Amino acid sequence: MRLAFFGDIVGRAGRDAVITHLPPLRRRLKLDFVAADAENVAGGFGITESIAKELFEAGVDCLTLGNHAWDQREALTYIEREPRLLRPLNYPRLSHAPGKGAWVYDTPAGRVLMIVVHGRVHMDALDDPFSALDQALEDCPLGMAVDAVMVEAHCEATSEKMAMGHFCDGRASLVVGAHTHIPTADAQIFPGGTAYQTDAGACADYDSVIGMTKDESVRRFATRMPGERHKPASGPATVCGVFVETDHKTGLAVRIEPIRVGGRLKPSMPEA
Repeated sequence: MRLAFFGDIVGRAGRDAVITHLPPLRRRLKLDFVAADAENVAGGFGITESIAKELFEAGVDCLTLGNHAWDQREALTYIEREPRLLRPLNYPRLSHAPGKGAWVYDTPAGRVLMIVVHGRVHMDALDDPFSALDQALEDCPLGMAVDAVMVEAHCEATSEKMAMGHFCDGRASLVVGAHTHIPTADAQIFPGGTAYQTDAGACADYDSVIGMTKDESVRRFATRMPGERHKPASGPATVCGVFVETDHKTGLAVRIEPIRVGGRLKPSMPEA
């Protein structure tokens, strides 16, 4: 199978870039399944139903959420009606969080399990993401119940993301980090056959501070004083993600390459 994951879509600039570039990318790379993190898509904070529908129409098969999952209150009810929208799997049981953190999607090329987990290092602590991952991978094993498994590690710490990658090695097609908005240069396939990249990067204007307007961000760091609400930068955005090709028998990765299109960053396009 041919899979793609795109990092955090930030504001109008990010979603306009995804809507523009994704349809030709799907055709060029012959993508069977596309997932994208959309927790920053509505003015930088959360997601709305109308924006989600725009992204689905552009060719995204699954949208994921992280620590900004509920910034737009309508997401609390929309996620119950829309299985293509996922929140982190490892919410505490007593939270009764709406929606799902893992789901199996049927495609013409096979069945894809998508899982989202929320890290605990330097973030609001949810339940243990490793236990949640382990249970989900046991319940729906790669190569038996599904043809591909994609895991989004929504974490602040690179060490936690890498540990999750090794923890899933041999049991997932792809483990990819999100949340820190900067594409990392460590795309690789682990010894057990799981493709990995620490962070997919953001779909955002990179003349910014992680997708937000740079002047206010710099002022806050320099003065340590509160100010205006952060706003997404509005210049041309770079669409950042990863492309993975899997073995049709095992579901493990045979290729991983970064995707960067548009905006300020140096382009990177996998061979078709």
